[in-house]
Amino acid sequence: MGKDVEVAEQQGGGGEFSAKDYHDPPPAPLIDFEELGKWSFYRAVIAEFIATLLFLYVTVLTVIGYKSQTDPNLNTDQCGGVGILGIAWAFGGMIFILVYCTAGISGGHINPAVTFGLFLGRKVSLIRALLYMVAQCLGAICGCGFVKAFQKSYYNRYGGGANELADGYNKGTGLGAEIIGTFVLVYTVFSATDPKRSARDSHVPVLAPLPIGFAVFMVHLATIPITGTGINPARSFGAAVIYNKEKAWDDQWIFWVGPFIGAFVAAFYHQYILRAAAIKALGSFRSNA
Repeated sequence: MGKDVEVAEQQGGGGEFSAKDYHDPPPAPLIDFEELGKWSFYRAVIAEFIATLLFLYVTVLTVIGYKSQTDPNLNTDQCGGVGILGIAWAFGGMIFILVYCTAGISGGHINPAVTFGLFLGRKVSLIRALLYMVAQCLGAICGCGFVKAFQKSYYNRYGGGANELADGYNKGTGLGAEIIGTFVLVYTVFSATDPKRSARDSHVPVLAPLPIGFAVFMVHLATIPITGTGINPARSFGAAVIYNKEKAWDDQWIFWVGPFIGAFVAAFYHQYILRAAAIKALGSFRSNA
């Protein structure tokens, strides 16, 4: 989630960072066909596939394990298992681990909504964004497929980890939860990988996976009771494909529309309000006129 992090040289008295010393990295080209001829590009796509596969495998297993440990039909301890807190830790912890492992290779997106937001922020090209999303969805399908292959009876009995709108909530509430939850995540991604901040604070690139993982953790605490927490279209799509029940497909649109709207708003807010990219562009245009 933070490949485009560049550290500017610190100049000025005492080596302190000065705003005049920093220059924004150039935006990624909209369409970059040269990427298709580079091994680093395909390596990054493979990294996104494997990372999303591992993400779904561990997290869906955690969800199913919790449900089996608290199944009232088996007279189990209803206070047993990892609980919602443990599920949230599984999702947030895996994102922290996988972003840390893949940030230097692919940027560690592991989420089509994050990729979409970074594309809107001109951090990745359209070709890279599209292939990342395909790799993420395929990885999610394979991750859930492994869970079902290893524990088929548990997988089918306990819902396959599929995202569904909980009883008592309408679709508008579920959509709103997904929009706000994804906004929190993508806004955190932009903030944690902001190259200007990295130039000023050298420790930020090292710590970037931590706030991103915590954002996923906190959003899960808030929205698991509503939608099971999507905020990642690949996660929701992969589980729905392997579980393949009507309810999961009926609600599937919420887990695509909500995250993409949330990512769009987060990208706009960070790039054009906090970083004032539109004002900078206008100023540059006037100075060259």
